[in-house]
Amino acid sequence: MRPIVFSARIGGHGVLSVVDKALLVEEAGFDQVWTGNDIFGEPGLVTLAAIALRTRRIRFGSGVIDPVSLHPAQIAMFASGLQELSGDRFLLGIGAGSDIFFRWGGLNPEKPVVRTRKAVLAIRELVNGRSPADVPGVADGWTPQAVLRSWRPTPIYIGAMGPRMLDLTGRIADGALPLCLPPRHVYGVIDQLSAGAAKTGRTLDDLDVAACVWASISDDRRTARRLLARHIALYSGSLSTDALTANGLDPAEFAHTQELMLAGHEEEAIASVTESMLQLGIVGGVDDVIDQCAALIDAGVRHISFGPPVGPDPAAALQLIGRKVLPALRSSFEQRSNK
Repeated sequence: MRPIVFSARIGGHGVLSVVDKALLVEEAGFDQVWTGNDIFGEPGLVTLAAIALRTRRIRFGSGVIDPVSLHPAQIAMFASGLQELSGDRFLLGIGAGSDIFFRWGGLNPEKPVVRTRKAVLAIRELVNGRSPADVPGVADGWTPQAVLRSWRPTPIYIGAMGPRMLDLTGRIADGALPLCLPPRHVYGVIDQLSAGAAKTGRTLDDLDVAACVWASISDDRRTARRLLARHIALYSGSLSTDALTANGLDPAEFAHTQELMLAGHEEEAIASVTESMLQLGIVGGVDDVIDQCAALIDAGVRHISFGPPVGPDPAAALQLIGRKVLPALRSSFEQRSNK
């Protein structure tokens, strides 16, 4: 049985800000920390190098690097270097990236699943000291000379949301980074990953599946609720109506909130977020968050990844999770495992 894992997804304005949060996450007792590298966004590769040097214990990952603005060979080089720098604590998160962002830079890539598959298969060969030439499924054009001078085996995770990407992840990845909105969406995700894994003779035990959830925690539940409600209001127009419907949520409620946001009525939009809509994340005081996370663990989840908004004071919220939530969940998991 896989051990229980807890991670935090962090961001911020500037390298130093993110590195400081990574240190806080390590001190709070999390197992992993993940930060992004979107094109035109924060300089994630610089941040990851700084995290490698400043932290001592925690594993850290790119959530996620795209294989369009960076060539797979460069990604493999960076991954191997970060492994060496950190003593093999780096986790390589790969994702298709945003076509909208790519268009800003005049990039016109292949379809998301295709480009992700080609990149992951090529990178795996490269970080293991081999050339991707003639490997089924990779892009054409690689030659036998395409071998890294310095390489280091690195676990590869895929940022997956849709059915085809989840199927791909189950077939070829070491880990999955699915955005689980609402958290119970992870049950369907696990089924799709399991089906993909079975196609290549694997099982879910071969993957680290991180249930990436929105979380808002505070000693004051009303404060935590309002923060998550604001986060939902901000993203209400960007959510898949099919996914909402499949999880028993009403797309019309989210459309109404989006209309209020577009009209500039933010406070009304926040107030319009219903208790049902709040199911998109994990919210409340310590006991509320423990109960909601425990339900996921009881259902078979072995990795919970806490992401924004986290809490009204992110640093205090991370410390609160580390001090009270994680020990309770680990203790409960160990007790069940020993029965």
